[in-house]
Amino acid sequence: MTGRWVVPLALLVGVLAPTACVLWFLNVAVTNQREASKRKLADAYRGQLVLLRDRADAFWEKRAADLERMAQEGTPPVVFHRIVTEGLADAVIVRDYPSLSMAATTDSTGERGDWLVARSLEAQGAYKPAADAYRDIVRSEPDVSIGARAAQGEVRCLMRAGEQASARRVIGQYFARGRLMGGIDPQGRLIAADELLLAGATQAELLRALVMDYANVSMPSGQRLFLMEQIGPDVFPTHNAERMAARFLESGRARGGEGRLEPSGMVDMWQLAAGPAIGLYHTATLVAATRGLASGLDARVAVLPPGASSGLGMESTEGGARMPGWRISLSPTGNQPFDETGRRQITSLVWLGFLAIAAVAITAVVAGQAFRRHWQRARLKTDLVAAVSHELKTPLSSMRALVDSLLDDAEPDTRKTRDYLELIARENLRLSRLIENFLTFSRLERRRQKFEFRPVEPESIVEASLEAARERWPAAEVRPEVSVEPDLPPVRADREALVTVLLNLLDNAYKYTPGEKRIAMRVRRAREGVVFEVQDNGVGIAPREQERIFRRFYQVDRRLSRETGGCGLGLSIVEFIVREHGGRVLVDSRPGAGSTFSVAIP
Repeated sequence: MTGRWVVPLALLVGVLAPTACVLWFLNVAVTNQREASKRKLADAYRGQLVLLRDRADAFWEKRAADLERMAQEGTPPVVFHRIVTEGLADAVIVRDYPSLSMAATTDSTGERGDWLVARSLEAQGAYKPAADAYRDIVRSEPDVSIGARAAQGEVRCLMRAGEQASARRVIGQYFARGRLMGGIDPQGRLIAADELLLAGATQAELLRALVMDYANVSMPSGQRLFLMEQIGPDVFPTHNAERMAARFLESGRARGGEGRLEPSGMVDMWQLAAGPAIGLYHTATLVAATRGLASGLDARVAVLPPGASSGLGMESTEGGARMPGWRISLSPTGNQPFDETGRRQITSLVWLGFLAIAAVAITAVVAGQAFRRHWQRARLKTDLVAAVSHELKTPLSSMRALVDSLLDDAEPDTRKTRDYLELIARENLRLSRLIENFLTFSRLERRRQKFEFRPVEPESIVEASLEAARERWPAAEVRPEVSVEPDLPPVRADREALVTVLLNLLDNAYKYTPGEKRIAMRVRRAREGVVFEVQDNGVGIAPREQERIFRRFYQVDRRLSRETGGCGLGLSIVEFIVREHGGRVLVDSRPGAGSTFSVAIP
């Protein structure tokens, strides 16, 4: 057993060692190739990074110049609206727009008699007379803002008097059109906008247009932002910009250096000071704008704000004079980070490695199969020699003992002599059968058995096998039952070989049926040809043994084999002959219920 495993272990080591060497070499070669490709790629990316940085500097320099120029070309609200809608900034501070404070005015109505009367009536709860008093002021007042405030008082009194419809009608009369639309309250707010908001859905479209009119309407930024959020911010394209600018102003952040992107003092907000304008940008806007400059570059661009380190690519550089603290990096665009030449070289190395491993593996497999065949042959020879020695020893010993017993008698006894001679003849027949099986097996194993195929009648095969069996069996012990269907077609076979098949099956049925023996042979026509069946009432075969019984030298019950003789070659001979005839052997058996062997010949 030890010798059996030495060669496979040597083969395994012989495969693993070269394979490990090839894999190591392959890993080193691929790693070196990748590093070389990375170095070449990094060198190329450095030049592209310089180009991209110069583009970013030029871009933000031009953006600052555009902001400064546009800040001089109109009123602050108009400039704000134009810069935001044209995408030059997410938000912008242009001179005094947006602003946290409002332009408050003095209220001169406190000393006027008409105003005192109207306010007194309102304070007393006489809302209808108060509304009439305010209306009289509107009709006679030449000042737009004072008139608008009086109209606002009339609307207020009508709402308190429960006359909402009249109040909405008055709002439409005074503030949907006409001179009072430009009036402001003492805090600088546009009165018309507040009143239109009070009117609700009836004046919604007019109010939206008023809020978005940056050119013709003098509305404080705080009031405009408030109205946007009351109406609904989604309908106003400048709402986010107004909110962003208001947050920046609330933070109290002073201006940074001219023409440079600097932190605004708020999360996710950057400022670009350009003369009278300060452009405000979200981080995502800056990243997208810088990435847009990478058109024509075969790489993926990453733009990181100051303090960020994760996400850098293969090569990176500072953002330049206009983006202090920012970093720009490049990394490969595809899954394969190497140029076509590097990929081809790596592919060639991998294929060479696999071919070398395959060659070693194939050589090992061939050597292993050769060793297995050699080991099987050596084991077969050993088993054959052992079986021959054991099986021949028994009948020879018996015959020698019988002859010695006869020779020891001074006066030969005729009856004893005859009995002993019959025993010697039986042992001689057993010996001849063993030798015949050994010779047949030897010829089959060496492929020296020549089969002469010709049409043969199934009946003649049955008769020949039964006649040979009767010579081996005592007539008193068994009388086989024979059943042959009439008009069976001839089979193309070697007659003597098939007789050997049936004789071996009959011998097995006889040997493995202790006690009363009932052996039957049947021949019938089947779809696959002619089927020969041998049935007995013997010990039977367990299901797990039925796949092993056709192996050479395999015996299910060695005790019975020792009593009846045999070396386990009969069924292997049967299986070989039937296979050479293109047929098959089947067994149907249960322990204690006998066995039926079926041989189908085409």
